Amino acid sequence: MNYVQTHYIGNNQPARTRKAKAVVSTAQQVRALDAKTERCQRDSERQTQISTNTDASNGFLKTSFLPKLKETKMVQACQKTAKTEKDFYKSLSQLAEHYKIEPMQTSQFDYPYNMALAVWDMEEKLKQRVVNWQEIRLLQDSKKTYFISEEKYNTGTTLYYIPIEPLYQMLHDPKYRRNAQLLVSVCSYLYHIADIPYFRQENSYLYWMYEMHKEWAEQDDETDEAEAYQSESSKAEVIGDCIEQKIFSTINLQVFEQRLNAFKSRDTFDYKCWQVACTALALYTEYPQESIFRNAPMQDDPDNEEEECETIGMEKYISFISHTKGWLYENIVESINNEFNEYGVMDEPTICKCFDGRDVTSTNLDFENRLFALLDDMCSLLYNYKTAEK
Repeated sequence: MNYVQTHYIGNNQPARTRKAKAVVSTAQQVRALDAKTERCQRDSERQTQISTNTDASNGFLKTSFLPKLKETKMVQACQKTAKTEKDFYKSLSQLAEHYKIEPMQTSQFDYPYNMALAVWDMEEKLKQRVVNWQEIRLLQDSKKTYFISEEKYNTGTTLYYIPIEPLYQMLHDPKYRRNAQLLVSVCSYLYHIADIPYFRQENSYLYWMYEMHKEWAEQDDETDEAEAYQSESSKAEVIGDCIEQKIFSTINLQVFEQRLNAFKSRDTFDYKCWQVACTALALYTEYPQESIFRNAPMQDDPDNEEEECETIGMEKYISFISHTKGWLYENIVESINNEFNEYGVMDEPTICKCFDGRDVTSTNLDFENRLFALLDDMCSLLYNYKTAEK
């Protein structure tokens, strides 16, 4: 089988994330990783000089100057041929049309400033107009030169762990039982449709975290806290199985809208529950079959020429969990910190669009924007349940 060799032009490749010193807690306690994205290194070459005529001594106040741009290796790597420039502007036009952007006219300038200016202009406008835009890359194969645009949802290095023990407590609280039933429908949507992993499922990341800490607690019989540790671990299993049985029933989805319409808010906590349920039902209605992993990055990319690097998969930082308080949770988070520190990159929902003359996908990250916001609100709501009760 013949393959067309494709390579990135220059050094404008996706930036890597440095290893983290610590990982954030769950969504209701947002803390940033102590790491920054590595920037592309500067080139040593001097940039093209663009200036006004020497006789325009008093004209600068009325003149609009073009930016002084560095000739990036993205542009420098292109051979100066009529076909290269033709492909470049054809792909640029397709990209601009897709994002409904009016590109700056740069064809009147000499190479390579014309292309460098066009790239700068497009990047600036994409930053302003496309919510999840990440970067554009210029690619070249044996046939043509074209752009690829990348859109990415930034998770902010947050653990989206939804605690179910507060929901269990709510179900047994007469004052908030109606709230609990409404949130059971929300969790059922997240479980069945959005495909959020559940910590009692053996194929989930957190299942093995709980098992590991359970074994440690059973082996540690020399401390006074050993019995309490084992009790908390058993409680997580019992409550976890109980709630999973409830949200597993698809009847919760069938009566979701009915429960929402019948719900009456009495206080601020009620209103927050109602808002969360409204958001979930709207997503369920508009995206009845979409999973949170629908735009997860592909692990095996034949076009990826970067060195192999382990990544933090989305299934590791998105999940139902027993609770986000207490000894067990704190120890699990510590283990997660230690493991995640060994990774270099976090997987995040990503869409790549190729502008090579073929039809461009119209997909976007609207679903992810709204779903992650829902997870954030759901985590915060359940975390603060006892506070609201008081």
